[in-house]
Amino acid sequence: MFRPKIPTMPTPTGQVTPPVVVEPTTVVPAAQTPPPAPVAAASSRPMVQFTPGTALALVGGGTAVVLVVGAVLVSMLLAVAITGASVAVCAVVLRSLLASEMKRR
Repeated sequence: MFRPKIPTMPTPTGQVTPPVVVEPTTVVPAAQTPPPAPVAAASSRPMVQFTPGTALALVGGGTAVVLVVGAVLVSMLLAVAITGASVAVCAVVLRSLLASEMKRR
């Protein structure tokens, strides 16, 4: 009752290939070599140097991007506002037409 039951290995079905025998190889120590000379820590990334012209071009480009994105966003907001106002006007006109139609009856 308290003994664990060890599952038995099921018999394999299909083709069975024999295991590949790996032969150990001997390790031969190499001759002692002197430690490598310390190398100055070189950065893997190239250094970027900004000239005044480059900095001015970056500032101008960034300003242009901000202005274009701002204009697009403002125009989209304006389009939504105009659409909302026109739907509201249409709703008021339809309500007025329906109210006057009901009074005539």
